[in-house]
Amino acid sequence: MFYELRTYTAMPGKLPNVVARFRDFTSEAFNRHGYRIVGFWTNHIGGSNQELIYMLAWESYEERISCFASFRSDPERTKFFAESEKDGPIVASVHNVMLEPTDFSPLK
Repeated sequence: MFYELRTYTAMPGKLPNVVARFRDFTSEAFNRHGYRIVGFWTNHIGGSNQELIYMLAWESYEERISCFASFRSDPERTKFFAESEKDGPIVASVHNVMLEPTDFSPLK
């Protein structure tokens, strides 16, 4: 297994919109497309107050590529994302890091 840590930085004042999109559509769509969701977070202390952070678990890089391709080609996703951005973009940037557990990590 390896883990992907993704950080979405919202456009100013748009974090509630980003969180709503993940809550109301993306998390369930991820499940339908085979993603393994570890969790979703916003910063409580430290970091930016405009970030949504989440982690995914993958068995292989090929699995990741396949799941993302399936998700991106989902017509429902295209429609929902367009609606969520009808008043302009809500995401300023996305940063992702691929993490490999150490041999002593409790999470493998």
